[in-house]
Amino acid sequence: MLQNLKDIEQCTLHATDGDIGQVKDLYFDDHAWVVRYLIVDTGSWLSERKVLISPISIQKPDWPAHRLPAAITREQVQNSPDIDTDKPVSRQHEVQYLGYYGYPTYWGGAGMWGGGMFPMEMVPGYAGLQGGGAEREQAGKEFARAERARHPDDDPHLRSCKAVVGYHLHATDGEVGHVEGFLIDDETWAIRYLVVDTSNWWLGHQVLIAPQWVGGVHWLDRNVTVDLSREAVKAAPPYDPSTELDRPGETGLYTHYGRPPYWQAGATPKREI
Repeated sequence: MLQNLKDIEQCTLHATDGDIGQVKDLYFDDHAWVVRYLIVDTGSWLSERKVLISPISIQKPDWPAHRLPAAITREQVQNSPDIDTDKPVSRQHEVQYLGYYGYPTYWGGAGMWGGGMFPMEMVPGYAGLQGGGAEREQAGKEFARAERARHPDDDPHLRSCKAVVGYHLHATDGEVGHVEGFLIDDETWAIRYLVVDTSNWWLGHQVLIAPQWVGGVHWLDRNVTVDLSREAVKAAPPYDPSTELDRPGETGLYTHYGRPPYWQAGATPKREI
């Protein structure tokens, strides 16, 4: 199911022994277009500290109740590596964070999450993985130390979803609107669409743009370029945020643009330019 960024930001993270806090933002990988971390405000119980929570920890969401259960404890969150969420997260910070929770690194594999497509496949013990508990945690910490030595200067290309909201969208022949939000797959945590408001170009509406059509996210200029014409975007099926986007609706969108859908092999996102 696809979830709007605004709906996810209304959710409370719930640990196995109580609430962690409310989602304030998401960090996404602008190479793979996948949400890598939720930024959670812990509120008064942890002195208003903001922490990172990986989708690897998230279990089946309860969207009607705006609750995201996480397979971690409040004590784990309290003792997690202190990361300044107002600054870019380095690869070294990521390795430290993942090692602390005993999770493998998500990069380097053929899938969105290591060698797979779903974050839960990276949970220790999933699908027959051996080890667990203290032994697994210690192995994770040792792996983290080795990875920090191997990747001291890597750029993980993590970006704030909130920061991109408002960026101008440039088609091949001119500006066409601005980014209003994102639609996110709640199983893979992949960003499936950018929600674009075209009203600042003409008396338009909201439309959807898939990451596969994005040529680049230009942080200094605060814009997103897409490999589409303004006329194609203008004539695209309008997006109604009050209506759930189903597969026939997605199929119609891809048919309009004459592009292969993401659920077919070979439809992969472009890298940033």
